[in-house]
Amino acid sequence: MSELSQLLHWLFHQAMPFWSTSGVDREHGGFYERFDPSGIVISEPRRARLVARQIYAFAAAERLGWEGPARPILRHGMSALDRFFTPDGTLIATRTSLGETLNSGFDSYDHAFALFALATCHAVGEQKETALLRAHRLLEIMRRDYAHPRAGFEEASPPSIPLKANPHMHLLEACLAWSRTAPDEAWAGLADEIAELCLSAFIDPDTGALYEYFDHEWRSISGAMKVVEPGHQYEWAWLLIQWGLLRQRPDAVAAARRLITVADGFGVDPSTGLAINELNADLTVRDDRARLWPQTERLKAYVALRGITEDPDEHARLTRKIAEAARGMMKYFEHPVTGAWWEHMDRQGKPIVEPTRASSLYHIVLAIEVFAEAEGSRPTI
Repeated sequence: MSELSQLLHWLFHQAMPFWSTSGVDREHGGFYERFDPSGIVISEPRRARLVARQIYAFAAAERLGWEGPARPILRHGMSALDRFFTPDGTLIATRTSLGETLNSGFDSYDHAFALFALATCHAVGEQKETALLRAHRLLEIMRRDYAHPRAGFEEASPPSIPLKANPHMHLLEACLAWSRTAPDEAWAGLADEIAELCLSAFIDPDTGALYEYFDHEWRSISGAMKVVEPGHQYEWAWLLIQWGLLRQRPDAVAAARRLITVADGFGVDPSTGLAINELNADLTVRDDRARLWPQTERLKAYVALRGITEDPDEHARLTRKIAEAARGMMKYFEHPVTGAWWEHMDRQGKPIVEPTRASSLYHIVLAIEVFAEAEGSRPTI
């Protein structure tokens, strides 16, 4: 059985059955955030970003061919997401399971995923007009209250530091999703703004490494906050390849290649074959543990890069690396709770016993969907 077939088999027969039953809060709405290693729900607040991610995950599972109740659960998620919006279109980041507001402050990360979920709803034909209007209203509020004077967005009003690359990455993802389902200058313009910001400010021209935290002039912050995450190197590369192809920007594609090269060269542990968590600014290891999500981003980056290569040898090399990344992902699925996963592996490649995060399902399903689309057909599972 191929790596893609194995991933789909696990997704259809283990993961989605677990998350469509145990992962759905049918009493209060929405989804549970985490499960302990024995599969017991951990009671904790609910985040808009998690609801948004689960909306995507169930929509994608349906597209991939899962025969379970994807559409009803997607609608369940849409109803839950409604409760994170105020009447004027403002997004609430965190609520209790009973709907009480815990954090009403601006969070660009939550806004990015809300936009992504709304694009997902529009793309699958669920409340298309409502999703479109709500997304444009959310972007209007962001532009009005949190626009950075140069490009991108602040993290608070009044402005504070650090400014962050990561939420902008997911905003670019959301803009590209909206550009596919409802093309509009608002989404195209913001996608261009963020991609240009990444190329000019986030990526170090000397090393090709992408930094995470910045001062108000979009200069990387030195010291302990000057960190490089291999997973984000891969994830940005996947997005920059998409954007570079859309805009005919070979410089963006070249930057993406370099991001992957840096991540491969410094951010993959040769003893485990897994992408590790963090590097220092000089590309030495800062955190040698390996979370699940960087493995999914590694897979997506290789798939995107293979899709644009015309060199047969490079194509074959990337096909092997795709298989390696997929096998790396699957190591995390060897969990005592069927359909759950380990979030971390240690330096020896052994799982660290800790709760399973529902938010990781988005990373997993997206990687599988990107892989499946690249293969061009659904394999027999």
